Amino acid sequence: MTTSMPSSANARHVRFGAHDLELGGPQLGELRDSNALLDDVVALRARYAEDGYLLVRGLHDREQVLTARRQMLEQVAAAGRLDPARPLMDAGIGTGDGVVGDLTVAPAFQELVRSPRLMRFFGDFLGGPALTYDFQWMRLIPTGVATGAHYDIVYMGRGTDQVMTCWTPLGSVSYDQGPLAICVGSHRDPRFSRLRDTYGRMDVDRDRVAGWFSEDPLEIVDRFGGRWATTEFQPGDALIFGMYTLHASLMNVSDRFRLSSDTRYQLASEPADERWVGAQPKGHYGLHAGPQTPMAEKRAEWGV
Repeated sequence: MTTSMPSSANARHVRFGAHDLELGGPQLGELRDSNALLDDVVALRARYAEDGYLLVRGLHDREQVLTARRQMLEQVAAAGRLDPARPLMDAGIGTGDGVVGDLTVAPAFQELVRSPRLMRFFGDFLGGPALTYDFQWMRLIPTGVATGAHYDIVYMGRGTDQVMTCWTPLGSVSYDQGPLAICVGSHRDPRFSRLRDTYGRMDVDRDRVAGWFSEDPLEIVDRFGGRWATTEFQPGDALIFGMYTLHASLMNVSDRFRLSSDTRYQLASEPADERWVGAQPKGHYGLHAGPQTPMAEKRAEWGV
């Protein structure tokens, strides 16, 4: 069932960048789910081509997600980063500053992102056997932190550009925890063509430019058009989008960590970005290897 937009009488506000925005207002709406299309891959592909994303409720097994969450939060707690007076699964932020380490090694997480259920979904959607990158991105987001607007292509554009990002909340994510937001249609809207042809051809390692295009989501809609959309998430939900879909996150204004992951999927028959595959993916090697060019300088050069 598609999530409905709130009425003005029940409007709520969220923190997006430096702005307090009304959910359902002109700049920020609700993501629509695609569950009704799951048995029709042609319709599902058409939805993805139109919106630039797929919100699938219950794509993952709920209990598997919660098991992974528990394993990871046990590691966070061992580092002293959680509030010991609160239940572990709340992910309440503590006062410690210990080093957490790599949360992706949690066995349940590895089973989750490589599950037959998930690989079958991407294989069916892509039309052939799928592979997932060996490197996985885990986010442990504290209070006051948000992700700026960016394309994923600038981080992983050396293989096929038909890579799909799967954003997975490891637990419930309410609006106050800073869920992901999509600039709907930014992958195909002609008003974004200059952005795709300039910023969208950047490589953060080659160019040594931090990847976020902007930390102000309203600048995006003011300059290029479109509308942002977000929603609340439950364990098992997933948000899938392409390399040229502009996305960001709301700010976490809660007293809990937001725990989520980014994993990537593509056809196994197509070339993969060598930075993110193999027994020991090398990851970013140039981004932090020397002086960086400010994004503002590149934007002036590009005229965007």
